[in-house]
Amino acid sequence: MGMTNIRNLFKFLEDKEGVKTPLKVKFAYFPNEMTPDDLKVGGDLNLHKTKITSLPDGLEVGGNLVLSNTPITSLPDNLKVGGDLYLHDTPITSLPDGLEVRDSLDLRYTPITSLPDNLRVGGNLLLSYTPITSLPNNLKVGGGLYLHDTPLSKEYSKEKIKRMIKDKGGKVNGEILVN
Repeated sequence: MGMTNIRNLFKFLEDKEGVKTPLKVKFAYFPNEMTPDDLKVGGDLNLHKTKITSLPDGLEVGGNLVLSNTPITSLPDNLKVGGDLYLHDTPITSLPDGLEVRDSLDLRYTPITSLPDNLRVGGNLLLSYTPITSLPNNLKVGGGLYLHDTPLSKEYSKEKIKRMIKDKGGKVNGEILVN
């Protein structure tokens, strides 16, 4: 079924039955039809393996936001995620200032090399298998910091990374794991 036929089917159902276009389909295929109500997602938003390349400004997800295995390249400046944010296996190279992630942030297998200053992650920060070369100022991680097979973990010991984080005004509450 082609995109035009899918759009026509959803439009027919919405007009005749009052059925809303499923949120995942709207995000992935009809982003210009998003409404302010669509931007406040109370639970999880799973966009795994969709063709999404960006998210709209003002998006708030109360639960987990799953963007793994998508071609997404950027996130909006004011994104708020009440659960985990899964970005593993995406081409994302940077994160916006002011990103709020209440639980874990998974950046494994991305080309990201740096993080924004003042990044706050309530759970674990997973940076394993990335080319990350530095940590930001004032990094706050509520869980563990995972740096397996990164340039950082190959160059510095766990103790040196701990000192580096502290010297930059940051804190990691959980374990720091390197090679």
